[in-house]
Amino acid sequence: MAKEQTQRRARTPADWDRRFSGEGYLFGTEPNRFLVSCADLLREGDRALCVADGEGRNSVWLAGRGLTVDAFDVSPVGVAKARLLAAERGVSVDYSVAAADEWPWPEGAYDVVVAIFIQFAPPALRRRMFGWIGRALRPGGLLLLEGYRIEQLEYRTGGPGVAEQLYTEPQLRAELAGLTIERLDSYDEVVDEGPAHSGMSALVDVVARRP
Repeated sequence: MAKEQTQRRARTPADWDRRFSGEGYLFGTEPNRFLVSCADLLREGDRALCVADGEGRNSVWLAGRGLTVDAFDVSPVGVAKARLLAAERGVSVDYSVAAADEWPWPEGAYDVVVAIFIQFAPPALRRRMFGWIGRALRPGGLLLLEGYRIEQLEYRTGGPGVAEQLYTEPQLRAELAGLTIERLDSYDEVVDEGPAHSGMSALVDVVARRP
């Protein structure tokens, strides 16, 4: 019972600080594989937002490709490590410490929003966040999203371990209805992205565009 309660309790900023405070990078320093697979959709000079960017692996990669990148995360420790990684890679990212419901979400500001494993959010916050993401995109702008499907509960190789915070295809189609979904792929694959995401995983990828 204690284990189940621990899995179901929402992580606080202090929890994320503790997770990010270890040696090395919890999710590695290389970009997410799905994001890299979308490289041909990205243009030098595009303005990008990385949501809940953690220790910076994805924002640093985007900046290295010549995009202008904003990123935020709730953990000061994670953001400090992201800034260190950006400095080591010789790129510039505008980092902020903020929760999703504190971030200002400027309207029509971004060519691309990157949302990789942002499954900290319970359903009500997730739906609000998807709405904020849609409004933050410029017309024609892209959402690139990867997350765990509900079948991840069987693998337990990463993610929140809470069914309501995992994805299904019908739920994503419904909650992203304001965007045009160009690609939605569900599959199982071995993930090797740092110690926190390692092993066979139930994944779903979304490429969606603001009309």
